[in-house]
Amino acid sequence: MSAMSHPLPRAGRPPFDLLRLLVRIGPFLLLAGLVLVFALARPSFVSAGNITDMLRSASISAIMFLGLTWIIAAGEIDVSFMSVAALGTMIVAGLVQAGAGWPVAALAALAVGVAIGSLNGLLVAVLRLPALVITIATGGLAGSVAAAIGKGTSIPLASTDFVGALVKANLGIVPLIAVLVALLYGAALFLQDRTTFGHYIYAMEQNRAAVVEAGVPAERLLFLLYVLSGSLSAVAGVLLAGDLSSGQPYIGTSYFIDGLTAVLLGGMALKMGKPNVVGTLVGVMLLAVLLSGAALLGWTDSQRQIVRAALLIAGVALVVWTRRKTRAHL
Repeated sequence: MSAMSHPLPRAGRPPFDLLRLLVRIGPFLLLAGLVLVFALARPSFVSAGNITDMLRSASISAIMFLGLTWIIAAGEIDVSFMSVAALGTMIVAGLVQAGAGWPVAALAALAVGVAIGSLNGLLVAVLRLPALVITIATGGLAGSVAAAIGKGTSIPLASTDFVGALVKANLGIVPLIAVLVALLYGAALFLQDRTTFGHYIYAMEQNRAAVVEAGVPAERLLFLLYVLSGSLSAVAGVLLAGDLSSGQPYIGTSYFIDGLTAVLLGGMALKMGKPNVVGTLVGVMLLAVLLSGAALLGWTDSQRQIVRAALLIAGVALVVWTRRKTRAHL
């Protein structure tokens, strides 16, 4: 009788968890809330010009952070991405100033990004050296070379050629680069969720030994992820050179916290503690909205940095909490 009066829940159907649902949609709610607050506080926030500027800056950041997303999803780290982007701006500016054309300069920057990504992949994936130490070292190397190219200063560009035209082109209030990034992230989402490539990435974070035993070329996959991260960071550097009309050796420092925040805080979206491309895109937009709104409200740089750091701490804490909770139910 007691079994009939208290039926057991169906197997394979976990009970509804409101807290987990709120965490999963939390980044979306935070983004919507920030847009609403800033729009009410400063109506100019939703002006066509400001929306265009936010989408443009967010698009370049999204390109830079895409490779980082999958590296962290695979259980590793890359803190050289922002230095590679800074080096990319300096290579472009230095070569263009020396008389090389933009196509040659852009290809040279991309080649350097591939080289640094390959070096990271070789040392971390193949030789199995600690990723944090290695990418700190390669990031330091990239930053030092960037500073050496300009002898510690930026390099102005008189012309930005086709790259500047691409970055500045708009379709109404939407920058063309934002449309291209949307297509890029759509393709990345397909790879992540609909192919074995994406499944292997997440499997590596959970149990790399089991992945290797299953015959998956984990070393090759991780190597490719580092090459992808270096390449996309270099592409972002080329676009930044066109956007800023200069090479900036120290611009990478402003992207360090933003990259980790976008990936980790965005990792709460949809996949509960697993970095993913949709979450990173939401995180990038959240930071772009925060930066623009804070500027309109007259926040100081230190105040903006405090908020960014708080968001990063929240992202890390939520990732740790969700992973512990998930493993506790296994």
